[in-house]
Amino acid sequence: PAGNRNLLFAICVICYAFGGYFSTLMPVYLPVVVKELIADVSADDLNEVSAYIGSMFLLGWTFGGILFGFLGDQIGRIRAFVIAVSMYAVLNILISFLESWQMVILLRFFSGLGVGGTLVLATILVAEVWPAKSRAIALGILAVTFPIGIISTGIANNFFSDWRLAFLPGFIPLAAAFTALILIRESKEWTQLKQESLSKEEPSKYLALFESHNKKNLIQGSLIFGSMIIGLWAIFSWMPTWVQSLFPNPGQGQAERGITMMILGSGGIVGGSLSGFLINYLGHRKTLLITFAGCFVMCFIIFKTNQTFSTIIYPECAFLALFFGISQGTLSSYLPELFPTKIRATATGFCFNIGRLATAIVVFFVGALVHVMGGYGNAVLIFSITFLIGLLVTFYSPEAVAHSDSSLNKNI
Repeated sequence: PAGNRNLLFAICVICYAFGGYFSTLMPVYLPVVVKELIADVSADDLNEVSAYIGSMFLLGWTFGGILFGFLGDQIGRIRAFVIAVSMYAVLNILISFLESWQMVILLRFFSGLGVGGTLVLATILVAEVWPAKSRAIALGILAVTFPIGIISTGIANNFFSDWRLAFLPGFIPLAAAFTALILIRESKEWTQLKQESLSKEEPSKYLALFESHNKKNLIQGSLIFGSMIIGLWAIFSWMPTWVQSLFPNPGQGQAERGITMMILGSGGIVGGSLSGFLINYLGHRKTLLITFAGCFVMCFIIFKTNQTFSTIIYPECAFLALFFGISQGTLSSYLPELFPTKIRATATGFCFNIGRLATAIVVFFVGALVHVMGGYGNAVLIFSITFLIGLLVTFYSPEAVAHSDSSLNKNI
Protein backbone atom coordinates (compact mmCIF):
# COMPACT_ATOMS: atom_id res chain seq x y z
CA PRO A 1 0.00 0.00 0.00
CA ALA A 2 1.10 3.55 -0.73
CA GLY A 3 0.69 4.55 2.93
CA ASN A 4 3.09 1.89 4.16
CA ARG A 5 5.47 2.70 1.33
CA ASN A 6 5.53 6.38 2.29
CA LEU A 7 5.99 5.55 5.99
CA LEU A 8 8.87 3.23 5.14
CA PHE A 9 10.43 5.94 2.99
CA ALA A 10 10.16 8.49 5.82
CA ILE A 11 11.81 6.06 8.26
CA CYS A 12 14.61 5.31 5.80
CA VAL A 13 15.14 9.05 5.27
CA ILE A 14 15.49 9.67 9.03
CA CYS A 15 17.88 6.77 9.60
CA TYR A 16 19.90 7.54 6.46
CA ALA A 17 20.24 11.19 7.48
CA PHE A 18 21.47 10.29 10.95
CA GLY A 19 23.88 7.85 9.32
CA GLY A 20 25.36 10.88 7.58
CA TYR A 21 25.27 12.88 10.82
CA PHE A 22 27.16 10.33 12.90
CA SER A 23 29.56 9.49 10.06
CA THR A 24 30.86 13.04 9.81
CA LEU A 25 30.26 14.29 13.36
CA MET A 26 33.53 12.87 14.67
CA PRO A 27 35.69 14.34 11.85
CA VAL A 28 34.19 17.78 12.58
CA TYR A 29 35.08 17.58 16.28
CA LEU A 30 38.22 15.47 15.85
CA PRO A 31 40.84 18.09 16.81
CA VAL A 32 38.80 18.98 19.90
CA VAL A 33 38.03 15.38 20.93
CA VAL A 34 41.63 14.16 20.71
CA LYS A 35 43.00 17.18 22.58
CA GLU A 36 40.47 16.65 25.38
CA LEU A 37 41.11 12.91 25.73
CA ILE A 38 44.92 13.18 25.48
CA ALA A 39 46.54 15.87 27.62
CA ASP A 40 49.35 17.85 25.97
CA VAL A 41 48.94 16.01 22.66
CA SER A 42 51.66 16.63 20.07
CA ALA A 43 50.91 17.27 16.40
CA ASP A 44 52.17 13.80 15.48
CA ASP A 45 50.02 12.14 18.16
CA LEU A 46 47.01 14.16 17.02
CA ASN A 47 47.46 12.92 13.46
CA GLU A 48 48.00 9.31 14.54
CA VAL A 49 45.02 9.04 16.91
CA SER A 50 42.79 10.95 14.48
CA ALA A 51 43.79 8.53 11.74
CA TYR A 52 42.93 5.53 13.92
CA ILE A 53 39.52 6.96 14.82
CA GLY A 54 38.65 7.73 11.21
CA SER A 55 39.98 4.53 9.66
CA MET A 56 38.42 2.19 12.24
CA PHE A 57 35.00 3.74 11.64
CA LEU A 58 35.34 3.15 7.91
CA LEU A 59 36.64 -0.36 8.50
CA GLY A 60 33.50 -1.07 10.54
CA TRP A 61 31.41 0.51 7.78
CA THR A 62 33.01 -1.87 5.28
CA PHE A 63 32.18 -5.03 7.19
CA GLY A 64 28.80 -3.66 8.28
CA GLY A 65 27.60 -3.19 4.73
CA ILE A 66 28.62 -6.72 3.77
CA LEU A 67 27.39 -8.35 7.00
CA PHE A 68 24.01 -6.63 7.08
CA GLY A 69 23.53 -7.09 3.35
CA PHE A 70 23.86 -10.83 3.99
CA LEU A 71 21.56 -10.64 7.03
CA GLY A 72 19.02 -8.73 4.95
CA ASP A 73 18.84 -11.65 2.54
CA GLN A 74 18.65 -14.18 5.39
CA ILE A 75 16.43 -12.79 8.17
CA GLY A 76 14.60 -10.06 6.26
CA ARG A 77 15.32 -6.47 5.27
CA ILE A 78 13.31 -4.90 8.12
CA ARG A 79 14.78 -6.91 10.99
CA ALA A 80 18.33 -6.48 9.73
CA PHE A 81 17.66 -2.75 9.23
CA VAL A 82 16.45 -2.33 12.83
CA ILE A 83 19.52 -4.12 14.21
CA ALA A 84 21.87 -1.95 12.13
CA VAL A 85 20.21 1.34 13.12
CA SER A 86 20.04 0.34 16.79
CA MET A 87 23.75 -0.46 16.77
CA TYR A 88 24.92 2.91 15.45
CA ALA A 89 22.36 4.90 17.46
CA VAL A 90 23.09 3.37 20.86
CA LEU A 91 26.87 3.29 20.45
CA ASN A 92 27.10 6.93 19.43
CA ILE A 93 25.10 7.90 22.49
CA LEU A 94 27.59 5.94 24.60
CA ILE A 95 30.52 7.75 22.97
CA SER A 96 29.38 10.98 24.61
CA PHE A 97 30.20 9.47 28.03
CA LEU A 98 33.67 8.10 27.23
CA GLU A 99 36.92 9.33 28.78
CA SER A 100 39.32 7.06 26.86
CA TRP A 101 40.43 7.58 23.27
CA GLN A 102 40.93 3.82 22.93
CA MET A 103 37.26 3.23 23.75
CA VAL A 104 36.27 5.93 21.26
CA ILE A 105 38.13 3.99 18.56
CA LEU A 106 36.41 0.73 19.59
CA LEU A 107 32.90 2.18 19.64
CA ARG A 108 33.45 4.04 16.38
CA PHE A 109 34.33 0.72 14.76
CA PHE A 110 31.11 -0.94 15.91
CA SER A 111 28.98 2.11 15.13
CA GLY A 112 30.52 1.97 11.66
CA LEU A 113 29.13 -1.56 11.34
CA GLY A 114 25.66 -0.15 11.99
CA VAL A 115 25.97 2.80 9.61
CA GLY A 116 27.27 0.58 6.81
CA GLY A 117 24.35 -1.80 7.24
CA THR A 118 21.80 1.00 7.48
CA LEU A 119 22.78 2.65 4.20
CA VAL A 120 22.73 -0.62 2.27
CA LEU A 121 19.42 -1.84 3.68
CA ALA A 122 17.64 1.51 3.39
CA THR A 123 18.59 1.58 -0.29
CA ILE A 124 17.36 -1.98 -0.81
CA LEU A 125 14.09 -1.35 1.03
CA VAL A 126 13.22 1.69 -1.08
CA ALA A 127 14.37 0.01 -4.32
CA GLU A 128 12.11 -3.00 -3.73
CA VAL A 129 8.89 -1.15 -2.94
CA TRP A 130 9.03 1.94 -5.14
CA PRO A 131 7.36 2.18 -8.59
CA ALA A 132 9.82 1.80 -11.45
CA LYS A 133 8.89 5.06 -13.17
CA SER A 134 9.92 7.20 -10.17
CA ARG A 135 12.41 4.89 -8.43
CA ALA A 136 15.54 6.75 -9.54
CA ILE A 137 14.13 10.01 -8.16
CA ALA A 138 13.13 8.37 -4.85
CA LEU A 139 16.59 6.85 -4.43
CA GLY A 140 18.16 10.18 -5.34
CA ILE A 141 16.13 11.86 -2.60
CA LEU A 142 17.19 9.14 -0.16
CA ALA A 143 20.84 9.71 -1.04
CA VAL A 144 20.31 13.45 -0.46
CA THR A 145 19.49 12.79 3.19
CA PHE A 146 23.08 11.73 3.87
CA PRO A 147 24.41 15.23 3.12
CA ILE A 148 21.54 16.63 5.19
CA GLY A 149 23.19 14.75 8.03
CA ILE A 150 26.51 16.32 7.07
CA ILE A 151 24.97 19.79 7.22
CA SER A 152 23.64 18.93 10.65
CA THR A 153 27.17 18.22 11.88
CA GLY A 154 28.22 21.69 10.79
CA ILE A 155 25.27 23.17 12.66
CA ALA A 156 26.09 21.05 15.71
CA ASN A 157 29.70 22.24 15.59
CA ASN A 158 28.58 25.86 15.75
CA PHE A 159 25.82 25.21 18.29
CA PHE A 160 27.55 22.84 20.74
CA SER A 161 30.92 23.88 22.11
CA ASP A 162 30.89 20.63 24.12
CA TRP A 163 31.32 17.80 21.60
CA ARG A 164 29.68 15.28 23.93
CA LEU A 165 26.27 16.92 23.60
CA ALA A 166 26.40 16.53 19.82
CA PHE A 167 26.42 12.71 20.12
CA LEU A 168 23.21 12.46 22.17
CA PRO A 169 20.51 12.61 19.41
CA GLY A 170 20.94 8.90 18.66
CA PHE A 171 17.55 8.18 20.21
CA ILE A 172 15.81 9.69 17.15
CA PRO A 173 16.88 7.06 14.57
CA LEU A 174 16.43 4.40 17.27
CA ALA A 175 12.76 5.35 17.65
CA ALA A 176 12.29 5.45 13.87
CA ALA A 177 13.78 1.98 13.44
CA PHE A 178 11.49 0.40 16.03
CA THR A 179 8.52 2.08 14.35
CA ALA A 180 9.49 0.19 11.20
CA LEU A 181 9.75 -3.07 13.14
CA ILE A 182 6.23 -2.64 14.50
CA LEU A 183 4.38 -1.18 11.50
CA ILE A 184 6.17 -2.24 8.29
CA ARG A 185 6.03 -5.69 6.71
CA GLU A 186 8.72 -7.30 4.61
CA SER A 187 8.54 -6.69 0.85
CA LYS A 188 6.44 -9.20 -1.10
CA GLU A 189 9.34 -10.19 -3.30
CA TRP A 190 11.63 -11.03 -0.34
CA THR A 191 8.86 -13.00 1.40
CA GLN A 192 8.11 -14.96 -1.77
CA LEU A 193 11.78 -15.63 -2.38
CA LYS A 194 12.26 -16.86 1.20
CA GLN A 195 9.32 -19.25 0.89
CA GLU A 196 10.71 -20.63 -2.36
CA SER A 197 14.17 -21.10 -0.84
CA LEU A 198 12.71 -23.25 1.96
CA SER A 199 11.41 -25.74 -0.58
CA LYS A 200 14.70 -26.25 -2.41
CA GLU A 201 18.41 -26.18 -1.76
CA GLU A 202 20.28 -23.19 -3.11
CA PRO A 203 24.01 -22.46 -3.28
CA SER A 204 25.52 -19.95 -0.89
CA LYS A 205 24.66 -16.37 -1.79
CA TYR A 206 28.32 -15.43 -1.59
CA LEU A 207 29.18 -18.21 -4.03
CA ALA A 208 26.36 -16.98 -6.26
CA LEU A 209 28.00 -13.54 -6.36
CA PHE A 210 30.89 -15.00 -8.32
CA GLU A 211 28.88 -16.99 -10.83
CA SER A 212 29.75 -16.02 -14.38
CA HIS A 213 26.56 -14.02 -15.02
CA ASN A 214 27.05 -11.97 -11.81
CA LYS A 215 30.84 -11.67 -11.64
CA LYS A 216 31.26 -8.93 -14.24
CA ASN A 217 28.63 -6.69 -12.65
CA LEU A 218 30.09 -7.37 -9.19
CA ILE A 219 33.58 -6.32 -10.25
CA GLN A 220 32.30 -3.34 -12.21
CA GLY A 221 30.06 -2.12 -9.40
CA SER A 222 32.76 -2.57 -6.76
CA LEU A 223 35.39 -0.66 -8.75
CA ILE A 224 33.10 2.22 -9.65
CA PHE A 225 31.67 2.68 -6.17
CA GLY A 226 35.00 1.98 -4.48
CA SER A 227 36.89 4.55 -6.51
CA MET A 228 34.31 7.22 -5.65
CA ILE A 229 34.08 6.38 -1.97
CA ILE A 230 37.86 6.27 -1.43
CA GLY A 231 38.29 9.80 -2.73
CA LEU A 232 35.15 11.05 -1.03
CA TRP A 233 36.04 9.80 2.43
CA ALA A 234 39.68 10.82 2.24
CA ILE A 235 38.31 14.34 1.71
CA PHE A 236 35.39 14.27 4.15
CA SER A 237 37.45 12.72 6.96
CA TRP A 238 40.27 15.25 6.72
CA MET A 239 38.60 18.39 5.31
CA PRO A 240 37.92 19.95 8.77
CA THR A 241 41.51 19.25 9.86
CA TRP A 242 42.82 20.68 6.56
CA VAL A 243 40.75 23.84 7.09
CA GLN A 244 42.13 24.11 10.63
CA SER A 245 45.69 23.78 9.29
CA LEU A 246 45.22 26.86 7.09
CA PHE A 247 45.01 29.08 10.20
CA PRO A 248 48.23 30.13 11.97
CA ASN A 249 46.50 30.24 15.37
CA PRO A 250 45.19 26.89 16.71
CA GLY A 251 42.37 28.75 18.46
CA GLN A 252 40.94 29.89 15.14
CA GLY A 253 38.93 27.92 12.59
CA GLN A 254 35.99 26.47 14.54
CA ALA A 255 33.37 28.45 12.62
CA GLU A 256 35.11 27.83 9.29
CA ARG A 257 35.21 24.07 9.94
CA GLY A 258 31.48 24.04 10.58
CA ILE A 259 30.64 26.23 7.58
CA THR A 260 32.75 24.07 5.27
CA MET A 261 30.93 20.91 6.36
CA MET A 262 27.55 22.62 5.95
CA ILE A 263 28.53 23.66 2.42
CA LEU A 264 29.69 20.14 1.59
CA GLY A 265 26.35 18.84 2.81
CA SER A 266 24.31 21.51 1.01
CA GLY A 267 26.04 20.89 -2.29
CA GLY A 268 25.45 17.18 -1.79
CA ILE A 269 21.73 17.79 -1.33
CA VAL A 270 21.48 19.76 -4.56
CA GLY A 271 23.51 17.13 -6.42
CA GLY A 272 21.49 14.23 -5.04
CA SER A 273 18.26 16.02 -5.96
CA LEU A 274 19.47 16.45 -9.53
CA SER A 275 20.72 12.88 -9.88
CA GLY A 276 17.37 11.25 -10.68
CA PHE A 277 16.63 13.75 -13.44
CA LEU A 278 20.14 13.43 -14.88
CA ILE A 279 19.82 9.63 -14.90
CA ASN A 280 16.51 9.83 -16.75
CA TYR A 281 18.00 12.26 -19.28
CA LEU A 282 21.59 11.01 -19.69
CA GLY A 283 21.58 7.51 -18.22
CA HIS A 284 23.72 6.19 -15.37
CA ARG A 285 26.96 5.92 -17.35
CA LYS A 286 27.17 9.48 -18.71
CA THR A 287 26.08 10.91 -15.37
CA LEU A 288 28.86 9.03 -13.58
CA LEU A 289 31.46 10.14 -16.13
CA ILE A 290 30.56 13.77 -15.44
CA THR A 291 30.77 13.31 -11.66
CA PHE A 292 34.16 11.56 -11.67
CA ALA A 293 35.68 14.22 -13.91
CA GLY A 294 34.13 17.04 -11.88
CA CYS A 295 35.34 15.62 -8.56
CA PHE A 296 38.94 15.34 -9.73
CA VAL A 297 39.05 18.85 -11.22
CA MET A 298 37.58 20.46 -8.10
CA CYS A 299 39.94 18.56 -5.77
CA PHE A 300 42.91 19.81 -7.77
CA ILE A 301 41.64 23.40 -7.55
CA ILE A 302 40.86 23.25 -3.82
CA PHE A 303 43.99 21.55 -2.53
CA LYS A 304 46.58 23.06 -4.91
CA THR A 305 45.51 26.71 -4.99
CA ASN A 306 44.76 27.39 -1.30
CA GLN A 307 47.70 27.80 1.09
CA THR A 308 45.89 30.03 3.58
CA PHE A 309 42.19 30.23 4.34
CA SER A 310 40.02 32.50 2.22
CA THR A 311 36.31 32.57 1.43
CA ILE A 312 36.93 31.28 -2.12
CA ILE A 313 37.18 27.85 -0.50
CA TYR A 314 33.43 27.93 0.19
CA PRO A 315 32.19 28.02 -3.44
CA GLU A 316 34.92 25.58 -4.47
CA CYS A 317 33.72 23.10 -1.84
CA ALA A 318 30.13 23.67 -2.98
CA PHE A 319 30.96 22.59 -6.55
CA LEU A 320 32.88 19.56 -5.27
CA ALA A 321 29.93 18.57 -3.09
CA LEU A 322 27.56 18.99 -6.04
CA PHE A 323 29.43 16.27 -7.92
CA PHE A 324 29.59 14.10 -4.80
CA GLY A 325 25.83 14.37 -4.36
CA ILE A 326 25.11 13.47 -7.98
CA SER A 327 27.40 10.44 -7.70
CA GLN A 328 25.72 9.10 -4.56
CA GLY A 329 22.22 9.45 -5.96
CA THR A 330 23.30 7.82 -9.22
CA LEU A 331 25.10 4.90 -7.58
CA SER A 332 22.17 4.26 -5.21
CA SER A 333 19.91 3.49 -8.17
CA TYR A 334 22.63 1.97 -10.37
CA LEU A 335 23.93 -0.83 -8.15
CA PRO A 336 20.65 -2.58 -7.12
CA GLU A 337 19.66 -2.86 -10.79
CA LEU A 338 22.73 -4.97 -11.56
CA PHE A 339 21.66 -8.03 -9.56
CA PRO A 340 18.73 -10.49 -9.26
CA THR A 341 16.49 -10.48 -6.18
CA LYS A 342 17.98 -13.51 -4.42
CA ILE A 343 21.41 -11.88 -4.03
CA ARG A 344 20.53 -8.19 -4.38
CA ALA A 345 21.12 -7.11 -0.77
CA THR A 346 24.24 -9.26 -0.46
CA ALA A 347 25.67 -8.07 -3.79
CA THR A 348 24.77 -4.41 -3.26
CA GLY A 349 26.29 -4.54 0.21
CA PHE A 350 29.43 -6.08 -1.26
CA CYS A 351 29.75 -3.35 -3.91
CA PHE A 352 28.89 -0.56 -1.48
CA ASN A 353 31.51 -1.60 1.02
CA ILE A 354 34.38 -3.54 -0.53
CA GLY A 355 35.96 -0.24 -1.51
CA ARG A 356 35.73 0.95 2.09
CA LEU A 357 38.31 -1.61 3.15
CA ALA A 358 40.78 0.29 1.00
CA THR A 359 39.18 3.55 2.14
CA ALA A 360 39.89 2.77 5.80
CA ILE A 361 43.56 2.30 4.91
CA VAL A 362 43.53 5.49 2.84
CA VAL A 363 42.07 7.60 5.66
CA PHE A 364 44.76 6.28 8.01
CA PHE A 365 47.61 6.97 5.58
CA VAL A 366 46.46 10.51 4.86
CA GLY A 367 47.49 11.29 8.43
CA ALA A 368 50.77 9.43 8.01
CA LEU A 369 51.57 11.23 4.73
CA VAL A 370 50.99 14.77 5.98
CA HIS A 371 54.66 15.46 6.74
CA VAL A 372 55.96 13.46 3.77
CA MET A 373 53.73 15.29 1.27
CA GLY A 374 54.12 18.72 2.85
CA GLY A 375 50.66 19.25 4.30
CA TYR A 376 47.11 17.89 4.49
CA GLY A 377 46.14 19.28 1.09
CA ASN A 378 48.84 17.40 -0.82
CA ALA A 379 48.17 14.20 1.15
CA VAL A 380 44.44 14.29 0.36
CA LEU A 381 45.03 15.22 -3.28
CA ILE A 382 47.09 12.06 -3.83
CA PHE A 383 44.03 9.93 -3.11
CA SER A 384 41.74 11.92 -5.40
CA ILE A 385 43.50 10.03 -8.21
CA THR A 386 40.91 7.32 -7.52
CA PHE A 387 38.40 9.56 -9.32
CA LEU A 388 40.41 9.06 -12.51
CA ILE A 389 40.33 5.30 -11.96
CA GLY A 390 36.54 5.46 -11.58
CA LEU A 391 36.31 7.58 -14.73
CA LEU A 392 38.27 4.97 -16.69
CA VAL A 393 36.24 1.99 -15.40
CA THR A 394 32.95 3.78 -16.07
CA PHE A 395 34.05 4.72 -19.59
CA TYR A 396 34.42 1.02 -20.48
CA SER A 397 31.27 -0.08 -18.63
CA PRO A 398 27.83 -0.55 -20.21
CA GLU A 399 24.63 1.16 -19.11
CA ALA A 400 22.83 -0.61 -16.24
CA VAL A 401 19.92 -2.83 -17.25
CA ALA A 402 17.56 -4.13 -14.54
CA HIS A 403 17.20 -7.90 -14.16
CA SER A 404 13.95 -9.37 -15.42
CA ASP A 405 13.20 -11.30 -12.22
CA SER A 406 13.17 -8.15 -10.20
CA SER A 407 10.31 -5.99 -9.10
CA LEU A 408 12.59 -3.18 -10.14
CA ASN A 409 10.95 -3.62 -13.54
CA LYS A 410 7.38 -3.47 -12.26
CA ASN A 411 5.13 -0.73 -11.03
CA ILE A 412 3.92 -1.41 -7.51
